[in-house]
Amino acid sequence: QVQVVESGGGLVQPGGSLRLSCVASGSIMSMYGIEWYRQAPGKQRELVASIIYGDNGSGGNINYANSVKGRFTISMDNAKNKVSLQMNSLKPEDTAVYYCNASVFDHLYRYLEVWGQGTLVTVSS
Repeated sequence: QVQVVESGGGLVQPGGSLRLSCVASGSIMSMYGIEWYRQAPGKQRELVASIIYGDNGSGGNINYANSVKGRFTISMDNAKNKVSLQMNSLKPEDTAVYYCNASVFDHLYRYLEVWGQGTLVTVSS
């Protein structure tokens, strides 16, 4: 079993910062990648940031949505199966439920995608 647990959400004023954490645990051999999504009230889910390691012989890849470039930073600790999303200069439009999607290889080298439960980020005065 692979489990993904998110934390770090909360209430923050505009211009403030939050750091979200996503920890994948269980029968994980290695991490393939992590994607952070968010879904704001009344809006579709959108991909915020991703960090993906390539196959053997290829490098990783980090991408951000244009709306968060320069403000958000995603980082992965493969050894600890932990990914963080540092969110700076937060804006009210960043308010959303943030979801972590972990792509992993389990102990049988099966490729799995596991979602966290989501954590609410509210940016408001």
